[in-house]
Amino acid sequence: MIRVALADDQLLVRAGFRALLDAEEGVEVVGEASSGEELLELVRREPVDVVLMDIRMPDGDGLWATEQIAADPRLAGVRVVIVTTFELDEYVARAVRAGASGFLVKDTEPVDLIRAVRVVASGEALLSPGVTKRLLERMSIGLRDAPDEARLAALTEREREVLRLVGLGLTNDEIAARLVLSPLTAKTHVSRIMSKLAARDRVHLVVVAYESGLVAPGWQ
Repeated sequence: MIRVALADDQLLVRAGFRALLDAEEGVEVVGEASSGEELLELVRREPVDVVLMDIRMPDGDGLWATEQIAADPRLAGVRVVIVTTFELDEYVARAVRAGASGFLVKDTEPVDLIRAVRVVASGEALLSPGVTKRLLERMSIGLRDAPDEARLAALTEREREVLRLVGLGLTNDEIAARLVLSPLTAKTHVSRIMSKLAARDRVHLVVVAYESGLVAPGWQ
């Protein structure tokens, strides 16, 4: 059973998400919160696997709440999916660095919302192409003038190549096709890179690829 918490200051949004998720087999909404403070109380009180988190809330917004969850070792198993309107939210890149595992726009299709919950609960990251493009555009604004290549010192040349492709948004299957590898080998490379870089998930790898200068904004 995937246990989900909803954090949004709009009751109608929470009600819609609850109705959709409660109708799905293997998914249970265990609680709702209308602020960052309420959400933290909820996840510290109830076992939660996935939080669907709005950015703009009173009494501790979604960015602050994501940072608090990431910093609390007792909440290490809680995965955060940011539910946002990218045109309005200016701090999405900071949410990734804080530990968010995925992003959805509020007008997403119901099937994509359910998929997001299942993907993130399984330990993967949600990197849909359109959302990733906007995320990386925002990230590029705050990148260092001097890329930190020292972060990649532990990686082999092949692993750097794989990380660059992860940073460009390719899936394991696409990486395998690009480098003429088996999908299993590509997955193994990604897992080893995550271990060497102490990355939480694939989203974190994208951040590292950009911040280290391995991938530059605007590359195809």
